Amino acid sequence: MAIRFEQHPGLVVYLTAGDNGLSPHSSGGFHVGQPADLSVSRDIALAAIDAGADVIELGVPFSDPLADGPIIQRASERALARGTRLADVLALAREIRIARPRAGLVIFTYLNPVLRYGMAKFADAAAAAGVDGVLLTDMIVEEAAEYIAEMERVNLAPIFLAAPTSPDERLESIAAHSKGFVYAISRTGITGKQQNVAADAAALVERIRRRTHWRGLPIAVGFGISNADHVTQVAEFADAAVIGSAIVELIEKSTPEQAPGAVARFIEGLRQPHVVQAL
Repeated sequence: MAIRFEQHPGLVVYLTAGDNGLSPHSSGGFHVGQPADLSVSRDIALAAIDAGADVIELGVPFSDPLADGPIIQRASERALARGTRLADVLALAREIRIARPRAGLVIFTYLNPVLRYGMAKFADAAAAAGVDGVLLTDMIVEEAAEYIAEMERVNLAPIFLAAPTSPDERLESIAAHSKGFVYAISRTGITGKQQNVAADAAALVERIRRRTHWRGLPIAVGFGISNADHVTQVAEFADAAVIGSAIVELIEKSTPEQAPGAVARFIEGLRQPHVVQAL
């Protein structure tokens, strides 16, 4: 199925797959060669979808997450300690797809795990799992020919990041090759909770929109979006908001049993009282 946002603004929710927070049970029971147990991540993802998330970004934990702030870095460390690997995240995606056929599903990862897995093998596995799109955070569009070709071969959406510092030539290429949505970074630097949406975000979205309006390609704004006021601000100029660090921090502070409900309540609160419209 294609990624779609059924409300305005849409909500894209990021989870670090395999992270159970700081529970004393979060790192126990793993043996080398044994698939990691991602049942808590599955329950959180399903709760988020039921609470109003249009798209789930399943983050593949990585040992050197350069674009991630300390909250997501800690989550990656916990997930890696539990043995979570790319193959486990793909298996999780399959479970979510079976349980929630209409939800948008994106694999969010760095390039290195995909290269180790094999680009073509990864594309086949992601498509078989029912994933809708892939975002490789450190893949720039100028070097993405093989990636784009593999995504097109299996009918998955390649999603690219656009930053306030992106030159016009790069935005042209991002607009031409992106599917699903364009991820507009609200500010330069690492991801993390912020007090306000950066002023650069609206200007960047306008620059992207001039290049994508004829396709109707949605634009989602992320990096620092963490409360209902931020979502309301984003709704004024973009199609969707991406919530990452705020969700991951909530999981970090919850027990595995509490986390699905806590995440659901948080997402429901993002739309109250500022729902703009249903589409």
